[in-house]
Order: sequence, then C-alpha cells, then structure tokens
Amino acid sequence: MSPLHVIVIGAGTGGMCLAHGLRRAGISVAVYERDRTRADGVHGYRVGIDPTGDQALRECLPPGLFDTYTATCARTPAYFNVLTERRRTIASFRLPENTDPVHSERSVSRMTLRQVLLTGMDDVVHFGKTFTHYERGADGTVTAFFADGTSATGDLLVAADGTGSRVRGQYLPHAKVRDTGVIAVSAKVAVTPQTRALLPEEVFDGISVTFAPKGQFCIWHVMEFKWDRDGAVKHGVGGNDAELIARWPGLLYDNTRDYINWGFSASARRFPPGVMDLRGEDLKRVVLDMTPNWHPDLRALFRAADPGSCFPIAIRTSEPVAPWETTNVTLLGDAVHSMT
Repeated sequence: MSPLHVIVIGAGTGGMCLAHGLRRAGISVAVYERDRTRADGVHGYRVGIDPTGDQALRECLPPGLFDTYTATCARTPAYFNVLTERRRTIASFRLPENTDPVHSERSVSRMTLRQVLLTGMDDVVHFGKTFTHYERGADGTVTAFFADGTSATGDLLVAADGTGSRVRGQYLPHAKVRDTGVIAVSAKVAVTPQTRALLPEEVFDGISVTFAPKGQFCIWHVMEFKWDRDGAVKHGVGGNDAELIARWPGLLYDNTRDYINWGFSASARRFPPGVMDLRGEDLKRVVLDMTPNWHPDLRALFRAADPGSCFPIAIRTSEPVAPWETTNVTLLGDAVHSMT
C-alpha cells in the first residue's frame, strides 16, 4: 500500500492543528492557504481556548511548540462583567485562576496562535493557493485545483477553509449558511496609560459585555502579552517563558501588541445601508452615531480604535443537514459548522 497523503485546504487554527497531528503520526500532509504570506490577513482578535482545546493542541503539537503556545497566550481574564451602556456594573464575577499547564482556559490572539501553528511547517504549507474545485479520481485519489492553474493530488481532502468554504459548496451544496440578521463591528485599541484609564479596573482585567437599548450589544476583551510594543520580553517575565519568546521566530511575522478589543453588534436593520462596504474611520463613525447616549469613556474607546483594524461582520450560522455518506472528502471546523 502507498503511504496516505492528506490535502488540507486552509491554514487556520483547525487546519494547522490537524496538520501538526498528522505529521506527528507519520502521515504525509500538505496545507494550501489562499493568503500570500504568513503575515497576511487580519488575525489579531481574541479567541478563547478551553481545556478541550488545550488538550488537543498538547496532543497535536510538538512538545516544545506547545510550550511556546502557552508562553504566548495573553494573561488570563480575572473577571466577567456585565455593564450598561452608561458603564454601570450589573454583575461582576471573579473567575478562577488557571494553574494547570494543560487543562486551562486561555486567551490568545488569533494572529499569534497562527504564527505558533505555522512554526516549523515551511515544508508543509503552500501560500497563495486559492482553492477553486476538486475532482475525485477512479483510482480513489482526490485532486484539488487552484486559481493559479496548479493542482494537488492526495488520498484525502480536508476542508478547513472556514464559513464560506468552497469545498463545502461543491461537496454539500445543500448545506446552507444563513444570515442571523445581526451585524457586528470589531476593532482594536492600543493599550496606553490614556486608554487604560477609560475602563474600570475589573473591566480592564476581565472580559465584559454591555447590553444597551435597541438590541445593542458590545463585548470588551483586554489582551496583555509578555512582550512590549517593541517585541522585547517585558520586565518581570523570566524563566522558560522569556527564553521561548525571545527565540521564537514567529514574532517576526506577528504585530500583536497589548490591546483592548471591542465588538459592537446590533440588528442589521439598525445599521445604515451599505455598512458592509465601509472600513476604518467611516465605520467608527457609524458606531459613534449609533451610540450617542453611551458613557463618554466607552465612546472614547470607539473613537480611539485603530482604523486599519475596524471591519464589519455579518453574523451567519449553519443550518443543520442530515448525515451524508463518508468519502475521501471531509470538512473541519467552521467549514462544516459555523459556531455563531
């Protein structure tokens, strides 16, 4: 029998975790990513990794790389807070400290996690490859075709290309993703003494949600890392973490620095027409126009956002489908189930 070769479409979190796990198991794998370089794309927002995710990364990543992953996580939130738009605290809960090196809740930057997962995979990941379609051969193989005219053949094709998966569109054309009728606008604010002072201590140290009239909602994450704005290890960070960060090549491709992330959302009908085409300062102005009665400090954070980080998202969700016959094409993560 010939060795199994797996083709993965998409170098996101799921696709790259799978690629590491396959390689550790001695299985040939190649990942095809539409971004041109490992630094492309807006990947700077927070994702929470729960203990199950920690265990999966521990099992799939090389031991040294798992240690780099834990060293590059943001500090753990200390509180969960519920606020009004006037910044009045409705509830505040102290969160348990994470002390277990594996079975912990973690906050990571998507861009930083991406750089961790791409580390040591130069021979596996192929950039600039936009998937167009696949064909299954009579010999049991499957071939993926790309927009640049190239192709790749393997024994198994895994779609890890996200909510808008082109693989799913061909393989399960009846599996629809529908709009929820909610639009979100997200952006990052650099942590400075001035922006830090705009949030109460419990909010700065935690994860918070704001519920406001007219169905408005905002989530606030504060992400603080072990390196400073110049990329150097912060004072007071020592031991193995400092050594791992100092010699980790992924930081060369990662512009993630301490930031406050806000995500404002409301019913799509509350937004002005054409909002999905807006970016930067124009999009910030939309949020400010929709929140005239919010606390001045919260509005100051909307205003202080980096324009280049500000973009809209139409929130979508997968519609359930019946089980399908197993073949040598399969799907992973948001490609098969967009988790609203």
